Amino acid sequence: MSPQFKFAALPPLSLYIHLPWCERKCPYCDFNSHEKRVDPSTTLRTSLDERRYVRALITDLDQDLPRIWGRPVVSVFIGGGTPSLFSPEALDELFSALRARLAIRPDAEVTLEANPGSSEYVKFKEFRAIGINRLSIGVQSFNDASLKRLGRIHGRKEALRAAECAHEAGFDNFNLDLMYGLPEQSLKDALEDLHTAFALEPRHLSHYQLTLEPNTLFHQHPPPLPDDDLIGDMQTRCQAELAGHGYENYEVSAYAQKGARCKHNLNYWQFGDYLGIGAGAHGKITGAQQQTITRLWKLKQPHDYMDKSETPARIGGENTLTPADAAFEFMLNALRLTEGVPLRLFTEHTGLPLSFIEQSLKYAEQRGLVEWNVQGIRPTEQGQRYLNDLTELFLPPTTGAAPQSPQPARAGR
Repeated sequence: MSPQFKFAALPPLSLYIHLPWCERKCPYCDFNSHEKRVDPSTTLRTSLDERRYVRALITDLDQDLPRIWGRPVVSVFIGGGTPSLFSPEALDELFSALRARLAIRPDAEVTLEANPGSSEYVKFKEFRAIGINRLSIGVQSFNDASLKRLGRIHGRKEALRAAECAHEAGFDNFNLDLMYGLPEQSLKDALEDLHTAFALEPRHLSHYQLTLEPNTLFHQHPPPLPDDDLIGDMQTRCQAELAGHGYENYEVSAYAQKGARCKHNLNYWQFGDYLGIGAGAHGKITGAQQQTITRLWKLKQPHDYMDKSETPARIGGENTLTPADAAFEFMLNALRLTEGVPLRLFTEHTGLPLSFIEQSLKYAEQRGLVEWNVQGIRPTEQGQRYLNDLTELFLPPTTGAAPQSPQPARAGR
């Protein structure tokens, strides 16, 4: 008989809130986002109605409360889309409702994703006053030509001003998203983007390669990208520059100064729990009484979600993990962390004995992909290089395929 879950305590709990609208859909974006204004030729109802959407979020949360009642919330992340399109008044209404219903810890990290549009960064001081204490700014590049090729609506000037406004508004901790391997990008361009970012003094940088994801315009019509050798040079040189400027690579694409690691994403990568509200939002909840781990996700289309926010139909799907699924998902996430995780976290956050993955760990160790002992489990340099091969060693043996798992937020996410 397969081992069942036995939780001595529940893992930390985070809250994710999805605000799905943006000014314009970027050609590389595969997130659940919808343009704020609707093309009259379409029949999709995706126009932004922030007051109605905030009410739907609160109603959604009310119905989810029995799943997490009384548990402290260690972090809140508002992602999108472009959440900074919402007015400070709408977010203030939302946060008043959150505080009335949830035990949000006084030291909780509260992050809002923002883009460098001028209509957004003028709101930064008001966002700070609401209680948001961290920003994640989607710069992607400081090169005007690169930004145009990416379909971004901002330019270098707006990107620089957004970071300056973050400092002026009192955000001593903010993230900048940067990509490399951009269409027609040179090594010099990639390094210049990093050096510009360093001068703006963010405490956290998300630095990741542009990939052509399915169901995106770039996937359908691929732009001219640098070749693999050049992309490899970009990665190597940029990682050296980041390290030289005091940014520690603590996860595949996340770099932080001391004390500035993203707590919300760390909870994902350490297989913590998270409640998700909003269109398309995912959640993972451990049930103390039931001794179960449940994944659930909300309806993806914003107006479908709002129409059904008062009913169980707002839930797009629900899945109870098997022990094999939980063990795989733990390792899938934990092995993204360059320092790995304490050994005890496997049992604490999965409710399973270490023996459940011991054979796979031994095999991965023999192949030089992991190091593990009584202190912890961590990928070796070779394991980081061949991360997909490493994580496949922990796949559930009866399926041969990975269970569905929502993508952790970007390093700023």
